[in-house]
Amino acid sequence: MDYGILHFLVAMHFVFVSYNYTPGINSPGEWINRIKFYIRPLELVAENHVVTRIEQIDYEGYCLHNNIQYYFRKLKTPRTYFPRRLNQFVKHLNPDIVFVHGTHYPLQILQLRLLLPKSVKIIVQHHAEQPFNGFKKYIQRFASYYIDAYLFAARDLGLFWVKQGNIHSAEKIKEVMEVSSPFYPFKKVIALEKTNATGSPIFLWVGRLNANKDPLLVIKTFLQFVKLKPSARLYMFYHTSELLKEIHALLNNEPDGKAITMMGAIANEALLYWYNSADYFILGSHYEGSGTAVCEAMSCGCIPVITDILSFRALTDNGKCGLLYEPGNNRALLSALQQTDKINVEEKRQACIDYYHSELSSEAIAQKIKHIATE
Repeated sequence: MDYGILHFLVAMHFVFVSYNYTPGINSPGEWINRIKFYIRPLELVAENHVVTRIEQIDYEGYCLHNNIQYYFRKLKTPRTYFPRRLNQFVKHLNPDIVFVHGTHYPLQILQLRLLLPKSVKIIVQHHAEQPFNGFKKYIQRFASYYIDAYLFAARDLGLFWVKQGNIHSAEKIKEVMEVSSPFYPFKKVIALEKTNATGSPIFLWVGRLNANKDPLLVIKTFLQFVKLKPSARLYMFYHTSELLKEIHALLNNEPDGKAITMMGAIANEALLYWYNSADYFILGSHYEGSGTAVCEAMSCGCIPVITDILSFRALTDNGKCGLLYEPGNNRALLSALQQTDKINVEEKRQACIDYYHSELSSEAIAQKIKHIATE
């Protein structure tokens, strides 16, 4: 048998589309570089199937990059409830499966469903959106009858949507991480030569300084922990500065304030050395749709000390790969920090790496996408 012909016959056409327009980007290279961490799993899918992405930026054209076809559409009315031209273009591509980015486009998806053959699956990927309320909620629920599957970073996040009545069936909820990590583990001593980080243990924060991520709680609690563990150090990287003034005021009035270093922004590539320098990764999030930085940390064996929220439970295998604490709870976080003195660090570190490879890596995500597409 000619297996080349067989491969051709069983290959499917995956089309990924977003109804969101991103202004200010006018070249394919700039856009692909911006989304590079999201598309690695799709590049793996493209090794056996045809993968097409439709992007709405300030550019019109086509390019082929790492086996993925990119169609760039510069539409006259990019934000519309009735995207006739875009939906017609999706139909023109003759897909087998259409993946729609974002759960807030039920009306647009219903119109797409009417255009496509019944054999074409529509799968929607959640990107941290909250369920609609009011009249929009019922449109969202109605659309869910015509959507074949929903991808959530945590199944329990999807079940919350079902419980709220925005999705009609729990059977449509699939657990798939939305983005993976480009990083990998290597010897800490090599990483420290680059970062010059000091401390024992070393903690790392990578995230915004907004109220949702609760940096003030983390800093206040860490300062308490330093009194018990004077050698501990925390390095904080951030690209937004919402609560920076309050943080500086807090640190300037604390004798142990020097245990925390506010590092500011950093190129993503440079984080490779910091994730491998640190022993623990810390966040205070009250809500997350997934957890990109947590995934990056785990890929390097940096143990998460993070909040017990739905997405973080899934990322850490219900806490087996880290330490979880109640959001906003100072005592719970202090207790988790104190546990870092008692756990088997190497065992937890390896658990992080193993779970990352089996569930969160680009390879794992690609396999899940292909499996869901053929169910």
